[in-house]
Amino acid sequence: MEPLTIDQAQTLLQVTLPALKNEHRLTKTVIEAVPLDKNDYRPDENSYSALDLAWHIAAAENMFLRVPAEGGFDFSRNKRPESIRNSADVARWYADEFAANFERLTRLTDEQLTKVVDFRGFVQLSAVLFLELGLRHSIHHRGQLTVYLRPMGAKVPSVYGESYDARQARVAAEAGS
Repeated sequence: MEPLTIDQAQTLLQVTLPALKNEHRLTKTVIEAVPLDKNDYRPDENSYSALDLAWHIAAAENMFLRVPAEGGFDFSRNKRPESIRNSADVARWYADEFAANFERLTRLTDEQLTKVVDFRGFVQLSAVLFLELGLRHSIHHRGQLTVYLRPMGAKVPSVYGESYDARQARVAAEAGS
């Protein structure tokens, strides 16, 4: 793939920033919905635990957000710190890291946006394109984590429209009014 022009990169950034902010908000609500006593839940022995999946989402998303500013990938920061012991810890870390990384995205130079970056030898793309790739990665895994929630006894938050659980809560609140 040819590197993006500066105009293409700037346009893509301006389209992607609001999507990143919105999807981050939605993903954070899903991570926060994981019950603190169910972090070890996994639907199959070969699946991530709920905590590991939540961490994977948070760490990978922030790794992708750092790519344009840092000019490449740093996989060493994807290991979960021992201080992150439950979904609330992940959600807090995720929000803090996202805020810092998002702010950096608003100050990128044209050169940072268009720099060609290698991803594990699979693909080389202009740095700004990794924001979209990271967004898709987070959405994919957020869907997986959402499917974990009901079997754990948790409520599924609204993501793209009202969830069944949110509707049930709304109807109950309206009946009680």
